[in-house]
Amino acid sequence: MTGVVFDMDGVIFDTERLCLRCWKTLAEQFGVNDVEPMFLKCVGTNVNKTREIVLEAQGEDFPFEEYRVRSSELFHKIEQEEGIPLKTGVKELLSWLKSKEIPVGLASSTRKAAVEKELKDAGLFPYFDVIVGGDMAAKSKPDPEIYLRACREMKMEPKELYAVEDSYNGIRSAYAAGMHPIMVPDLLMPDEEMRQKAEHIFQNLLEVKEYFASGAC
Repeated sequence: MTGVVFDMDGVIFDTERLCLRCWKTLAEQFGVNDVEPMFLKCVGTNVNKTREIVLEAQGEDFPFEEYRVRSSELFHKIEQEEGIPLKTGVKELLSWLKSKEIPVGLASSTRKAAVEKELKDAGLFPYFDVIVGGDMAAKSKPDPEIYLRACREMKMEPKELYAVEDSYNGIRSAYAAGMHPIMVPDLLMPDEEMRQKAEHIFQNLLEVKEYFASGAC
C-alpha cells in the first residue's frame, strides 16, 4: 500500500445520521415528502447536486436554499450541544498510518473550510497531508474529479491509492478514478454494484486497519 484517501462524512464522522435527523425535523414545516429516500440519494454529493435532487423530488418552486440553511443551523446547534461522534476505529487507523509514514488525504463533498474546522475540532487535522473539499471540484461524486484532484495534490497515481468510502457515489467516484475502493457502509448497505466496484467491504475502520497491517494490500 502506498497511500490512502478518505471520505469524511459517514467515514470519519458519524454526521450523516445527524444530517438526516435535521432534515426530518424540518420536513413537516417545509412540506417535504419522503425525506429519507431523498436524503439517501444526496449522500456523497455536493450542494449543487443535492439541490438538483431535492428540486426534482419536491418541485422547482421548493425553497431549497432556506431549507439548506435551516438544516445547517440546526446541525451546528446539535453539534455544539452534543458533539459529533467519530466512527469506530478512526483514531486507531489514522495513528497507525501516521506511524508507518503512509501518505493520507481526504476528498469530501463538504466545503474545504467546513472540513478543516471539523477535523481541527476533533484533533484529527494533523493526520492529513492533503484535503480536497467539494467546493474545489466542478463536478460532484460520482464523477471522479474530486479524487483525481486529491491524487494530483498527493503527487501519486490513482492506482497507488486506496479510497475509503461509505456511499455509493463515493465508491463510484473512486472506482472511476482508477483507485482501489474500500467500502465501510454507513446508512447505505452494499448492493451488487458496490460488491463489484469495491475491492473490499469492511464493517468498520478497525477492520480496515487490520487489513492494511496484515500486508495483504
